[in-house]
Amino acid sequence: MRRAALILALFLAPLAAAAEVVVAGLSQNEVSITANFNGSEILIFGAVRREAPLPEGAPLQVIIAVTGPDRRVTVRRKDRRFGIWINTEAIEIDEAPTFYAVATSAPLREVLSDTEDLRHRLSIPRAIRAVGTGDADQRSFVDALIRIRQNNGLYQLNEGAVNLREETLFDTAIRLPANLVEGDYQARFVLTRDGRVVDSLSTQITVRKVGLERLIYGLAHERPLIYGLLSLAIAIAAGWMASAVFRYIRS
Repeated sequence: MRRAALILALFLAPLAAAAEVVVAGLSQNEVSITANFNGSEILIFGAVRREAPLPEGAPLQVIIAVTGPDRRVTVRRKDRRFGIWINTEAIEIDEAPTFYAVATSAPLREVLSDTEDLRHRLSIPRAIRAVGTGDADQRSFVDALIRIRQNNGLYQLNEGAVNLREETLFDTAIRLPANLVEGDYQARFVLTRDGRVVDSLSTQITVRKVGLERLIYGLAHERPLIYGLLSLAIAIAAGWMASAVFRYIRS
């Protein structure tokens, strides 16, 4: 009898864990970077599907994170020596997202425990992989990277920006700046209760250069010789035209 009860409990455990499932969507899954691209905004919306009545206890919370491609980054410290600023120290960060925005339905520390943040890497510092930067001095390089990218709009923490209605419907908007890096981005939707993750979902956003911007980028990275010759020709033509206009005005 006890064995049968144990088997039944193990069978029902996944159903209980999946009692709340996130269902979400985006206003657009592709972002095109053109020559006059000045940023974009993605509307994110979703709902919670339940197989049982609304659980009692801690209220449901929502975390939405949009992550850009990871890149290795070298962070350097500058000091003033003999009246000039020079690079003195450097730390190599293994992986840092080129863009990272996280929006929550409440303050992040109320929504997610430190243990769950360590497991799912949702806060901005946890999204950065920096092996061997445990001491305070080395950690200051990571903090400097976060601060610089926050000032450029590349790292965003929008606490309370997710509108959650009756613990069922939610929506928010993520602002993508003009200085985006091309690549595949990931949007993650996370449900939490009492600081613990109860369900998550991820989807992809494609960011690509198109038109003239795509042509220039392709030439610069795939045909550098042609790109250099064209740049030189354009510079010579522009200089000649400016000189001709100046001579015409003087005459």
